[in-house]
Amino acid sequence: MAVSLDYVTRETASNLWRNRLMTVAAILTVAVSLTLVGATLLVKQGVAQATTKWQHGVNVLVFLKADSAAPAAMTPQQRAIDTQLTQLPYVHSCLFRNQAYDYQEAQRQLGASVSQGLTVGTTPSSLRCVLNDPNQIVAIQHQFQGYPGVQNVVGPTQAVKTMEKWIGVLQAVFLAVAVILLLSATVLILNTIRLAIFARRREVSVMKLVGATNWFIRIPFMCEGLVQGVIGAAVAAGLVFLLHYLMSLAGQNPQSFVGQMRMPTSEAVWTCVVVLLIGVGIGSIGSALGIRRFLDT
Repeated sequence: MAVSLDYVTRETASNLWRNRLMTVAAILTVAVSLTLVGATLLVKQGVAQATTKWQHGVNVLVFLKADSAAPAAMTPQQRAIDTQLTQLPYVHSCLFRNQAYDYQEAQRQLGASVSQGLTVGTTPSSLRCVLNDPNQIVAIQHQFQGYPGVQNVVGPTQAVKTMEKWIGVLQAVFLAVAVILLLSATVLILNTIRLAIFARRREVSVMKLVGATNWFIRIPFMCEGLVQGVIGAAVAAGLVFLLHYLMSLAGQNPQSFVGQMRMPTSEAVWTCVVVLLIGVGIGSIGSALGIRRFLDT
């Protein structure tokens, strides 16, 4: 028995209208579930974006031995250290700060009571290096600690480990939430299709008796689930893009955490595309699984 487009469209529309309350409930639940999935993906991308910016902002301070004879400029030995540092593949850039600058910074950070024993001549100058990979802090410390002309190498090693631990936990939580929500949306569509078929079980039996194939019966119900998934996903995609817009407005300050999570609009668009594809997938899979119980395969 051939399946025509007109038959599929008519039967799909009939099924949707006959079970309109369940259809609306399924669409709304899919929309809410996929909105949360999309928001989870968006936040996950934002955390990754903020992590990248944070990693590129990690500084390693290489304190150079004080030289009262040349407090404002680098000595040849210090230039050689700077050259060696900048040639390392995991060092993005290094900025030289002279003794006067470090002395003023020490006074600001340590306070007058702690820094009163310091003078410009006894304060070390420094090279402030930004790393491409913050995990290489230890490598720089091992290589340059005790190096001629180097007084000390300081880096936020423990802070990096703590931050990476929490980032890993957050990403695992986001992934788990997304998987749970996807399963929930799929089960909801599956149950909606089962209820629709159960309500028409006698009609399905009659169709099989007159020679209708399983696919002839199956396709309208699969299209019903597909339509529910697509509509719910379209609503979710719009809400996800709205969330991206609100995050962009809230993140005008690039120094804030939300500001560091800001991402290009193109990435948000791709997230919406992923949400739409997921909606198509769970609509198709849910309806296909829901109908298998009532048809011989």
